[in-house]
Amino acid sequence: MLKIFITATDTDAGKTYAAQALVNAFVVNNIKVAVYKPISAGCQYVNNELVNEDALLLLKQANCQQTVLQINPIAFEPAIAPHIAAIQLQQTINLTDIKQGYDDIIALEPEIIICEGAGGWRLPLGHGNYLSEFVQATQQNVILIVNMKLGCLNHAILTYQAIVADGLNCLGWIANCPESMPYLTENIAELTELLPVPKLAELAFEQDIKQAAKKINISLITEQFNLTSVTQVNLTNSYK
Repeated sequence: MLKIFITATDTDAGKTYAAQALVNAFVVNNIKVAVYKPISAGCQYVNNELVNEDALLLLKQANCQQTVLQINPIAFEPAIAPHIAAIQLQQTINLTDIKQGYDDIIALEPEIIICEGAGGWRLPLGHGNYLSEFVQATQQNVILIVNMKLGCLNHAILTYQAIVADGLNCLGWIANCPESMPYLTENIAELTELLPVPKLAELAFEQDIKQAAKKINISLITEQFNLTSVTQVNLTNSYK
């Protein structure tokens, strides 16, 4: 079972978009993929239950017949830092509960689990704990989404260093290019040199997530784990 955790340089950096594309890229190759987004904020009530839009988007792409509650067990209504939302409700975000939710996903016996984080790598959970501790405990492989904007070089390098310092394997990084950035090509080239892991894709916004999926070089992932049953998707980018 291949475990992948999606993190990013900051919040609203394109984690869900990249995660959707990655799930789609594997699913179209007949791989059984489950998804998990343990914590979310900015949710809405649907049938008296808090539902996160990102969790719904992930559910749409996965193929393990999951429920929204399975995918996103910890949800808060206000669009604020989750640990602050928990404090307001006199609740505690518990690493044990997050791990239990992940174990429930493992019980579905997927070939790949793609877990999307919240915020950046060091998302506080309160009481001195971080979401990155959950990734360490479950020994997930990490993909870093870099939000291409001014300051991203520093954010990307520091995040990568933190992932490695935590003893985890960074599979590669994805450049998320939602808007025109001055010297975008030069910045991507610089990160390609500075980050010692493969660039998996350059993603701009696509109405059809299938088009974004085609831009991900999943062979750079599957070859590391001998997933020979996966056929490489159509590649449109050049890679390191």
